[in-house]
Amino acid sequence: MKIPYNKPYLTGLETKNIRKAIKAGKISGNGQFTALCHDFFKTKYGFQNVLLTTSCTHALEMAAILIDIQPGDEVIMPSYTFVSTANAFILRGAKIVFADSSEFHPNMAAESLESLITEKTRAIVPVHYAGMACDMDEIMRIANKHYLFVIEDAAQAIDSFYKGKPLGSFGQLSAFSFHETKNINAGEGGMLVINDDQFKKRAEIIWEKGTNRAEFFRGEVNKYGWVDIGSSWLPSEITAAFLYAQLNCLEKIQAKRVQNWNLYFSLLKDLEEKYDLKLPRVPEHATNNGHIFYLILGSLDDRTRLITKLRENGILAVFHYLSLHDSVYFKDKHDGRKLPWSDYYSDCLVRLPLYYELSSREIRKICSLIREFFEKK
Repeated sequence: MKIPYNKPYLTGLETKNIRKAIKAGKISGNGQFTALCHDFFKTKYGFQNVLLTTSCTHALEMAAILIDIQPGDEVIMPSYTFVSTANAFILRGAKIVFADSSEFHPNMAAESLESLITEKTRAIVPVHYAGMACDMDEIMRIANKHYLFVIEDAAQAIDSFYKGKPLGSFGQLSAFSFHETKNINAGEGGMLVINDDQFKKRAEIIWEKGTNRAEFFRGEVNKYGWVDIGSSWLPSEITAAFLYAQLNCLEKIQAKRVQNWNLYFSLLKDLEEKYDLKLPRVPEHATNNGHIFYLILGSLDDRTRLITKLRENGILAVFHYLSLHDSVYFKDKHDGRKLPWSDYYSDCLVRLPLYYELSSREIRKICSLIREFFEKK
């Protein structure tokens, strides 16, 4: 039995939509399927404005431009995150100030943020790890008190909520991912959510290579030209058509992923009481969108041995982020603070296979091997 860590789910509607896009004769982007995807997110989640992008990375880069990050500006974010979160701001010359994770969850410890703020701080970038919400009440309170922007890295957080409000709707700007490893995928893709009207017009210009081309096509201006900086960040209609097929099956996909997540939890929860092992903790303020099921082992050695055992049995389990503050690129730029919880998750967290087509039989097999690992340890 070979069980991969991830397997992108195809709904069966993707090729049908792509054929429609080709037949319509416009596949370069910002066409009918882009509009359908935009309308879906605005209607379902109440987002004020959205723009599909070629990746979540590019959505974050757009956000950094929109809040006018300048060299020397400081941006606070977790160290336990993907490099794109930091790169988007470093490319604009920002100084990254890394926050530690929480003792109870890989998300940033909101209570630590205020001590990191200086007169140069411009923004806080919370990352909703595993699709579970950071403490957005506290983060927004601190940001508002110090007149800071909040940009949510919601790459993993589609269809997740904080106290009933969808993630991505708190910050002035938010970024989502539709990479093939995400619950809803387009192979590669992303989305920028604009919750502050001051950024609406400029976001569209940056998205359209620095031109007012979108206004021209809507008939709002009689010609278009170069009016600002920008880049080619809008995806093709092929990508949008693929994504729209996925969105039409969102509820079905989410239900199955959460079902698989819950089965893992029910089969492994008793091990937490017997061994040096922790299961995911869903914060009281958060919902669980079934994006990642992870275990936290007692040590790096234990994690390595568990990954090896599963791999020897045809199962691919993987670790996740390496703390960015200790990376080759950044360690000489870090201010020297210890971030023990970020390092703890870097060393001890392992992700188990989780995807739509993963069967209950396969999950039981994985859990049986994990149980065997601890019992024979």
